[in-house]
Amino acid sequence: MGKIKVGVAGYGVIGQRLADGVARQGDMELVGVADLAPTLSIRALKEQGMPYDLYLVDGADKSQFDACGIPVSGTFEELIDKVDIMLDSSPGGVGAKNKELYVKHNTKAIFQGGEKNSVADVFFHGYANYEKGVGQNYLKLTSCNTTGLIRSVDCLDRAYGIEKVAITIIRRVADPGDYHRGLTNALQMDKAPSHQAVDLMTIMPHIEATGILVHTPVTHGHIITVVATGKQKITKQMALDAFLTHDRIRVVTIDEGFKGNASFFRYARDLGNRRGDMYEIGLWADSIVESGDDIMYAINIPQESVTIPETMDGIRAACNMETDRLKAVAETNKYLGLGKWK
Repeated sequence: MGKIKVGVAGYGVIGQRLADGVARQGDMELVGVADLAPTLSIRALKEQGMPYDLYLVDGADKSQFDACGIPVSGTFEELIDKVDIMLDSSPGGVGAKNKELYVKHNTKAIFQGGEKNSVADVFFHGYANYEKGVGQNYLKLTSCNTTGLIRSVDCLDRAYGIEKVAITIIRRVADPGDYHRGLTNALQMDKAPSHQAVDLMTIMPHIEATGILVHTPVTHGHIITVVATGKQKITKQMALDAFLTHDRIRVVTIDEGFKGNASFFRYARDLGNRRGDMYEIGLWADSIVESGDDIMYAINIPQESVTIPETMDGIRAACNMETDRLKAVAETNKYLGLGKWK
């Protein structure tokens, strides 16, 4: 099998990172990215020397790109026709409209968490239900919080068996650089249960889940606390042993300097990671505590980049690149450098 040809629709917060993620996969080829306007992200792409070819979606004004000296390689439909699979990170609702074009061109697609589940054949997570995505035409990724949450719950579930979880999400209100939420000095409650708990049960129907979400006026990462009930008692050491084996979970301590969400963002920048991204979730060893027969822990979710590995897994599944779950995630991890810190 030659390299799988991939396109990205929507070169925004997620789309930039999807493009970079595909470009790092040795068995995939990024054909190009598509967008509507010469946004700051597109202008930065031009200033970098156009490492990715740009295609324009319907409604784009090419003269705006010409005025900025941004080269255009073709139309959105031309991009779709050149690839095996599209990664759609368009604004919520736009992906469903784009699907009509994907169907027209007989091109597979993976949608991000902002779309409704009905847009896809399978609601997908690389670790938890990889097999269900194999050979499917349309997959939808879980949201950033759900992606990281499922990593940790699936890790414990496969090691020891989990019956139910109760979660609290301390949610960042907007991404860095966003202004649409305004300036706030308040915490905001969502109605329970949070969609992340409902989504977890969709992916892992054998687990009962519920949760509460609190919006916070910060931008760098979410924090989730999890109380899990195992089919057997899970001790702190048992939980820690399981988490340490997972290449997409970075186990840290407060004494090392990981005091909170901003610590992870700063550390990623100090590592020289592009845009300060981390693909792995952070898990505080200090947070793992036993509560009767339950186990409790806390994780950090780098919301801008955490879904990228699972999207790469989705390409491997949908395009039949690999049918074995563990082999698939291992390939993704290898190319993204996950687990190299161990």
